[in-house]
Amino acid sequence: MTVTVAPFTGAADEWDGVVAGTAGGTHCHRHGWLGAIGDSFGHQRYALAARDVAGVLVGVLPLVRVRTALFGHYLVSMPFLNYGGPIGSAAAVGALAREAVGMARADRVKLLELRSRAALPVDLAASHRKITVVLDLPPTADGLWKSLPAKLRSQVRRPQKEGVTVRFGPDQVAPFHRIFATHMRDLGTPALPRRFFEAMARHFGSDAWFACAYHGPTPIACGAGITWNGESEIIWASALRDYNRLAPNMLLYWAAMERAIADGCRTFNFGRCTPGSGTHRFKQQWGGRDEPLWWYQDSPAGVEGTPSPDGGAYGLAVKVWQRLPVAVTTRLGPWLVRGIP
Repeated sequence: MTVTVAPFTGAADEWDGVVAGTAGGTHCHRHGWLGAIGDSFGHQRYALAARDVAGVLVGVLPLVRVRTALFGHYLVSMPFLNYGGPIGSAAAVGALAREAVGMARADRVKLLELRSRAALPVDLAASHRKITVVLDLPPTADGLWKSLPAKLRSQVRRPQKEGVTVRFGPDQVAPFHRIFATHMRDLGTPALPRRFFEAMARHFGSDAWFACAYHGPTPIACGAGITWNGESEIIWASALRDYNRLAPNMLLYWAAMERAIADGCRTFNFGRCTPGSGTHRFKQQWGGRDEPLWWYQDSPAGVEGTPSPDGGAYGLAVKVWQRLPVAVTTRLGPWLVRGIP
């Protein structure tokens, strides 16, 4: 099949229709993310379209240029998310990947990274430094509850007995971000700005969800994600360490899965993590399966990944960040995190 790659000039519905109907299409490919990232960070964005000889859209690739003086120059599909690499017919995927490589090399970026959920027919090296955990959901919440180990069920009941409750809704964005920013400060990592989550809510409407666990009037744990095309993904989750004894995150995750089943979802995606980490073990305990992430890369300079606070070079910076007041890290964080895709 002969395809031609060019900037996408159609309506968002045409783009999203291809995403929904194509194997490998995820919510990360949706046109709205380009808008949300642009609204929040001002990064240069590209929507690449592959069309056949009849002009039919047969593949798409969203790309974002992430360039800062501190961290360097990257071309990523999609920053801050797990997936977003080229999708469509085999010919379209190959053509889109070649176009992206050409753009990256012409602009001398440090690294091109195309993040895929599955193996792609492209001539690029793949990094598996991150994985995700996915749980197949039964038709009812009762069925899921009965499938959980007794110890896990008791951990969910514990915060319930302490009076912890979970609330969902767009009105949870503000308390979500307060918890998220505090948790990220404690980890020594800059947090995404509140305006990013507000943009996510604007662009995705009811598909975007925000939840907070409350102990009395106090929000103590939070989560946010997207429900789309039969899957609900929790992309960000945090809890205040002062309330660890209540295990509010256990109830929060259970409530998110219960809600996903009520919404008719077939799978629950726990989001990405590092293999063998404590976060990985937390996600595995719910009975899900590991899925390696296929992050395809091109870097003439030999760069192996985008910047990460987990890297040894940032060890001192992490320790300093953890000692700063939350008000300071919340103000400085957006300036830093915009360069860490």
